[in-house]
Amino acid sequence: MRILAKYFYREFFKFLILCLGTFMAMYLLADFFERIDNFIEANVQKTVMLSYFAYKTPYIIVQMLPPATLIAVIIMFSTMEKNNEITAMKASGIGIFQFSKPVIIASIFLAIGLFFFSEIVVPYTSSKSNEIWRVQVDKRDPGRFYGRDHIWYKGSDCIFWIRHFNSKKKVMLDPTFYFFDSSFKLSKKIQGRLGIWKDKKWIVKNGIILKACDDGDYIMSKFKKICLDLPETPDTFVQEERDPEEMSYWQIKQFAERVKHEGYDATKYFVDLNIKTSFPFIILVMVFIGIPIALWKKKGGTPVSIILGVALCFLYLVVLGVSRSLGLAGFLPPILSAWLANGVFLFLGIYLMANVDI
Repeated sequence: MRILAKYFYREFFKFLILCLGTFMAMYLLADFFERIDNFIEANVQKTVMLSYFAYKTPYIIVQMLPPATLIAVIIMFSTMEKNNEITAMKASGIGIFQFSKPVIIASIFLAIGLFFFSEIVVPYTSSKSNEIWRVQVDKRDPGRFYGRDHIWYKGSDCIFWIRHFNSKKKVMLDPTFYFFDSSFKLSKKIQGRLGIWKDKKWIVKNGIILKACDDGDYIMSKFKKICLDLPETPDTFVQEERDPEEMSYWQIKQFAERVKHEGYDATKYFVDLNIKTSFPFIILVMVFIGIPIALWKKKGGTPVSIILGVALCFLYLVVLGVSRSLGLAGFLPPILSAWLANGVFLFLGIYLMANVDI
């Protein structure tokens, strides 16, 4: 059985590398022709363009590995079926789950490896490739706050309202600072025309202070300039534009919790957080789907099996897209919206394997 397992491992990884290389080449070629006009229009050097695609390669590997696994499994088992190897194993008393065990184990290790690859390598390389595209090709400002204008932010000492924040000049326009006591009653309100970050402090100019008195009333006074020693810095109000693939699991988690803490809707980030963990296990799902498709008795052989596999892969993406949309809309909990497609197609694959006629 050990010799048989080694044979399965060798064949599986041989076809996987071939399929992955083919899919990556197709992806890079399509992406190149789609973006070449933008690179030419932006007048960037060839080295910049090459760097963009080099940095994007790890992300492409992550995206192409699940479909490459599916096609590799279909080709491998279809070839074995054609060569009567499956029939020989069945005649020897080896069942479908038993001879599929090496490929299933390999897919589990691939899924775990893909998760760590997505955590360690992809965030860095994706950040680099997206930075090249945004700054050197699209000519965009790499930093922004979600909302830019009319910023509400719950700080450690007060609540901020900022009409507009200039991240480059580190200047607030029409800032208002609300200070509360332990019973969440307004104790002081500072409203200015300008807030400037200088010497690690906020300098607020031309405004008014509304301060609570012991009798419950408020007194108002004007000022030309005051200093506020607050823990929030300009970086607090600037959020670099980042896609989910540019962040690790813990970075997305911290970001989602921060957005929620500041009063924004963080549902999107919690959904993406759960997809971050569910996505690598698509590889295992593809194995359970691919094996029965390859062994299913039908006319047309391997080409038809590949077409069916691609169709099911597309259907999987549709289900994942719908469940993600339902999660974003709040109809499904984030964890369910992320894992629903995996669960449905995993059970479908197990059912097909249990009932395939070999």
